[in-house]
Parts: sequence; C-alpha cells; structure tokens
Amino acid sequence: MALRLGDIAPDFTAETSEGKVNFHEYLGNGWGVLFSHPADFTPVCTTELGAVAKLRDEFAKRNTKVIALSVDGLESHKSWIGDINETQHTVVNFPIIADQDRKVSELYDMIHPNSNENFTVRSVFIIGPDKKIKLMITYPASTGRNFDELLRVIDSLQLTANFSVATPANWKQGEDVVVAPAIKTEDIPARFPKGHKVIKPYLRMTPQPDL
Repeated sequence: MALRLGDIAPDFTAETSEGKVNFHEYLGNGWGVLFSHPADFTPVCTTELGAVAKLRDEFAKRNTKVIALSVDGLESHKSWIGDINETQHTVVNFPIIADQDRKVSELYDMIHPNSNENFTVRSVFIIGPDKKIKLMITYPASTGRNFDELLRVIDSLQLTANFSVATPANWKQGEDVVVAPAIKTEDIPARFPKGHKVIKPYLRMTPQPDL
C-alpha cells in the first residue's frame, strides 16, 4: 500500500555513511527530511547534497535532521562525498543511506518502474515529531530540488502545527497568514491580538502569530 500524508513514517535500520542508523531514533523528538537520489556520482545529485550541506544551520534552527538515500553501497557513498565536498565547496554533514538491497526504497515506494526500474526517483518526505508524514514530493530524476522551498514548507508546517492558521500561496516567514475557518470571526481578536482583516467571510488574514 502506498504511503499517504498522516501515515506513520516506516521505521528502519540501515547502514549509512555515518554508521548504522535507526531512523526513528535518529529523528528523536524533532522534525526530519528523508530524500532519495537516483545514484551516486551523478551531476544533479552532487549539487543537491552540496546544497543541503550548506543549509545545515537553517535545518538546525528548525530542529530538523536530514538523511539522504541512494541504492549504491557504502564505499561508493564515501568516495562520492569527497567529490561533493570538493566540487560544491562544502562538507557533507548528514548521513547517506546505503540501500543496495532496496529495502528502504521499497518501503517508501521510491522506485517507479515506469520512470526507471533500477534507480530511485527524487523523493522527499518531511516527517513531524509524531513520526507522521507531513509532506511528500516526487521529482523526476532530471530535475533538482529547491531546498529553499523545503525550508519554507517546514516553516509552514511548524507554524500551522502550533496555531490555528494556514499559510497562503507563496507565503514566506514573517508574512500574514490565514485564520483557520473553524474560528469564528468574533473570536479572532482574543485568539490573534495583533489584529486581523476580513477579506471575505471565509478569508480572514492575521499577522504571523509567533513573531
């Protein structure tokens, strides 16, 4: 059965470039990003892992751990990391899962035979502290991911987990948010004392409440 939003992220234990990892233990009480790569020593993947390494402080600010995966082996990963560090001018600072037996890839449905039956697609899973899947995105192998967008999504997920709000299209940290429909308009001032604007009865905006 395919995974869906709200499902518990399947747990697993796997060898990684930083030793054996139990996934749920690795995440602890924080947030997590699990993302797969078609193969080691491929150009787009090299830029992606370099981009993630450079965002270490941004993920840390959000109490979020990242972990990558490809179906290549441990020695291949370790050799590839040297190339990533050299070409992307950074240091890979997160584990890369060695998934030669494809156990994790199949657990998370990362291999799409109609795309390529040998390699994983570019899957992304964002997982909350409750170990539930909050977001899933699948990119084709030819398209690199936008990790600034993933940070934006994490900001939205963390905000909306703590307040009765939603984030509108193209929202960024610090911008106004949508008051949840379940809150009556007359109750908004008590819940959101920074003020609000009623655009339509179903569309009420308020400043971001945690700033």
